[in-house]
Amino acid sequence: MNLTSLTGPHLITLQTRFADRDAAIHALADRLDQAGKLHDKAAFLAAVMAREAQGPTALGEGLAVPHGKCDAVREAAFAVATLSEELGWEGIDGPEPVNLIFMLAIPTDQAGSTHMQLLTTLTTALVDDDTREAVLAAQSAEQLMALLDGEGESGKQPAKEDNLDTNQPTVVCVTACPAGIAHTYMAAEYLEKAGRKLGIRVLVEKQGANGIEDRLPQAALDAAVACIFAAEVAIKEQERFAGIPRIETPVAEPIRHAERILNDALEAAKGGRTAPTPSTNQSDAPSGKKVSLKTELKQALLSGISFAVPLIVAGGTVLAVSVLLAQIFGLQHLFDTENSWLWMYRKLGGGMLGTLMVPVLAAYTAYSLADKPALGPGFAAGLAANMIGSGFLGGVVGGLIAGYLMRWVKQHVRLGPNFNGFLTFYLYPVIGTLVAGSLMLFVIGQPVAWLNNSLTEWLNGLSGTNALVLGALLGFMCSFDLGGPVNKAAYAFCLGAMANGVYGPYAIFGAVKMVSAFTVTASTLLAPRLFQTFEIETGKSTWLLGLAGITEGAIPMAIEDPIPVIGSFLTGSVVTGAMVGAMGIGLSTPGAGIFSLFLLHDGGHGALMAAAVWLGAALVGTLISTVVLIGWRRHAMQRGTYQVVAAE
Repeated sequence: MNLTSLTGPHLITLQTRFADRDAAIHALADRLDQAGKLHDKAAFLAAVMAREAQGPTALGEGLAVPHGKCDAVREAAFAVATLSEELGWEGIDGPEPVNLIFMLAIPTDQAGSTHMQLLTTLTTALVDDDTREAVLAAQSAEQLMALLDGEGESGKQPAKEDNLDTNQPTVVCVTACPAGIAHTYMAAEYLEKAGRKLGIRVLVEKQGANGIEDRLPQAALDAAVACIFAAEVAIKEQERFAGIPRIETPVAEPIRHAERILNDALEAAKGGRTAPTPSTNQSDAPSGKKVSLKTELKQALLSGISFAVPLIVAGGTVLAVSVLLAQIFGLQHLFDTENSWLWMYRKLGGGMLGTLMVPVLAAYTAYSLADKPALGPGFAAGLAANMIGSGFLGGVVGGLIAGYLMRWVKQHVRLGPNFNGFLTFYLYPVIGTLVAGSLMLFVIGQPVAWLNNSLTEWLNGLSGTNALVLGALLGFMCSFDLGGPVNKAAYAFCLGAMANGVYGPYAIFGAVKMVSAFTVTASTLLAPRLFQTFEIETGKSTWLLGLAGITEGAIPMAIEDPIPVIGSFLTGSVVTGAMVGAMGIGLSTPGAGIFSLFLLHDGGHGALMAAAVWLGAALVGTLISTVVLIGWRRHAMQRGTYQVVAAE
């Protein structure tokens, strides 16, 4: 990729200073906006801040790459700043010093192409110490662009297959990070660079957002004396590396300690290769760094939920469309008539929610623990959970049972290499399905079903004060971190309740999601003199995000002044949650945003009253949050503890 085609002298700032990370982000966004690269600067800033909230964008070696992917970007571009004084920026292991910033602006429709190509090319170019130092020392924008352009043409490595017949020891590596982009490629470059310095042939396979890139050929695996997994996520097709001495490390470690990691791999190689086995789980390999049980369970559950969510959203939307068509066009007779086209859509959406959701949840929870051999038993455990009525909770338990069972089976049930196909395609799925299915149907599943039914009955029986308290708690969790772990925990609980036919919690969650976004818009409109310029710009678009049920649009304001802003959001959100909970309104369709008004379960109050209360609760919460936020800001400005910076 030609880097200089996406930037220009007007987008480059040399030897500058910023007070903090947010000031740097806003300054570079201004550059992009002035260059005509953005439709809506506020919406772009919201996307950048939402990405910052998801995970660190400081990549080590003084480099930070904040980025936003949204429709507010007119055309792909990046702005650059070299710093005369280092700036603290959140990295994988905490704050780290940054002196070089590249801000990427990517249109939504280029998120899977230009975005990844640009990040890959940038990180590959800047991994070279000499290039990075030259960029930092550049005295003009043209000089910096020439450095980027030159490195982009010369940074390619020879193909792996061309370099196997040599006397150097071969170490094969796999790099993979959660996003599958920057750290994946930077770790690969540092390992290859350290290998050249140490006289070791280092061949790296990148398992990133584009899938497996630079796939290691069998000849390389046969020649390898050791392998390195530099990853934060599960490695795909681990069975290819069976028998090779292994080192496992976080994906950021090679950026700092590539030489040490390669030396550790050579030390592990002294033990020699072991006989290949059909085992594919990370924890089976010697020298693997075993994660804690708590971390393992968290990763398994999040993995299962992440695979189930697309089914939930798609199924819920299809079901919602069929309901809306029936209501708007008077097609209720078709909605209820078996085998009619509208009935078919209703069954399709309902089947994705009611039939597939729990088995998919269980299967991919199991997959995260024991890879592909656990998929069949995981699906079986999920189907068993459906059969005995243990619902969402049963799916989670069934997935864990299948995952740990198949991990044990892979470690202890082994045959010769000639029988690997028999193990993988017959013995493993049969054993796993029979054992996991039997445990769910006749042993563990029954108590879980009782617990699930008891929880369902308790939720259905909530009324008055108890329902009000539950609503207030869910409201608090929803707005506590605006899409972070606490918000996700509330979301998982609401999905679990929905899977069990209890629709009140998701109605609470859906109403509360609007409060923070509406508050940003309302407060900046009513009292603009109390807010920074970027907050006012942000407020112009967050109301739309609120209608879509997206809380992340409020993140920029929350980062600027966290305690007052989050505190005000929580005040109104608790009231909204309590109101919806107390009224007994339900919602069985996730992700519908404001269209949920037409899909509510009225709780005996009538459809019009339920819609009025649901939306009214969100507006009441917004009013309370707005009053609190404006009052808090006014008080802080009167005391001199907060100042609004005038726009330049």
